[in-house]
Amino acid sequence: MQQWTKLGQVFEVNNANSYLKSHAANPLAIHLRDNVYRVFYSGRSIENKSSVGYVDIDIHLHKVINYPKEPVITFGNSESFYSHGISIGNCYEANNQHYILFMGWQFPKNAHWRGDVGRLRLINNQNLQVLSASPFMGIDEEDQVSLSYPFVMFHEGIYKMWYGSTITWDAGNGEMIHAIKYATSDDAINWKKHGVAIPYEIGVAQAFSKPSVIINDDGYHMWYSYRSGTGTKYRIGYSFSDNGVNWQRKETESGIDVSVDGWDSEMICYPFVFNHQNDLYMLYNGNSHGKYGFGLAILENQP
Repeated sequence: MQQWTKLGQVFEVNNANSYLKSHAANPLAIHLRDNVYRVFYSGRSIENKSSVGYVDIDIHLHKVINYPKEPVITFGNSESFYSHGISIGNCYEANNQHYILFMGWQFPKNAHWRGDVGRLRLINNQNLQVLSASPFMGIDEEDQVSLSYPFVMFHEGIYKMWYGSTITWDAGNGEMIHAIKYATSDDAINWKKHGVAIPYEIGVAQAFSKPSVIINDDGYHMWYSYRSGTGTKYRIGYSFSDNGVNWQRKETESGIDVSVDGWDSEMICYPFVFNHQNDLYMLYNGNSHGKYGFGLAILENQP
């Protein structure tokens, strides 16, 4: 069984900027040099709409070394598919460019909120550019309700994507079914969808989000947020697969849980797992969906 050791709350939000007033959700680490990573995150405005900022951290010293207070990209206008926010996924390379797919939030009048997937280009590890006014991946026959942040990687000659898709807003217990699905592509533009990847179970694990995948000699390892549907707030779950298509849920083996007290005592969510100098690290959020910043953990035994 894997075991994560928490290294503490690395970043605490302290910003007067109206776009990044609170939260540092969905942390995404980009390696800059040595032990320094740029961590992009989704912060919230005074209107509770999310934009993207970043901080630079030294993961060996477990501290912030650069904290710009301005957003690098903001939520869209009232007509856009990201009018109420940008929640980022991971970064991947395709056609000699670096991209980040994101969940665009919108609240249609007299309708339930929903998400579509948009695409950002990352320039010089700093600037972000929305590539289209239309969603990169919107609702369709396979995904009819709402979408959330994907994780994309190039492996075995193809692009592989794990992404969130709402099956229903209410499964009968007051909780949605939001599943992690799988898709593949030859060109990172046109995607073939393969349906549900992580099996959901009502009252046990039925609302998933923010997959983070590592592949090693043993197989595929995925960490994600999930809710049981019994009223328990987000926890970080873990699943394993031999092929990336069929997964076994192993919630009890995630190796990380809420703390006894403090900033991550009620909830842990939105993991991002990455390899640095042969160690696996995890960035993650705590209480109130990342309202107070993010923490760092290191895996003591490889999965």
